[in-house]
Amino acid sequence: MSAEATTETRWLTDAEQRSWRAYLAGSRLLMHSLERGHQQNGLSSTDYEILVQLSEAPDHQLRMSQLAIATLLEKSRLSHQITRMERAGLIERRPCPDDRRGQFAVLTEQGWETIQRVAVYHVEQVREAFVDRMSAEQLAVLGEAFQQVIDGIRKLPPTECAERLGYEAEE
Repeated sequence: MSAEATTETRWLTDAEQRSWRAYLAGSRLLMHSLERGHQQNGLSSTDYEILVQLSEAPDHQLRMSQLAIATLLEKSRLSHQITRMERAGLIERRPCPDDRRGQFAVLTEQGWETIQRVAVYHVEQVREAFVDRMSAEQLAVLGEAFQQVIDGIRKLPPTECAERLGYEAEE
């Protein structure tokens, strides 16, 4: 909502401010901790996220535009990241047979072995730093609450999202 659309600012209450700041500090600390864990395994968090997306995709491949949407990376940033991961032997690019301009990012055997190895450490970190610090009820409420946040923010259709990330819309 724009500043012009409201006549009065709805300031955060003390409880809302505490919750917001706890979220910010907690998410930064959690992401910093996960990043350190990934780095100990020779990856960045972005590398890990891309490997996860490809490991879960059919035939371990995604069109670059699909990968950009899934990871929220702009075209130039994703291209740079994929180039780096190609040099490391984790991913390869392949042309799309039905679209001369399109490309697939494909998980290599080394990439598959890497994600299988690093996922064990990642899950241990997530459990220790996040999951095991809450009750099942707290975790469920948090999941439901953040699904509402995600649904509210991700209103764009995939084609418009692709265009905003620097890709042409695909059918």
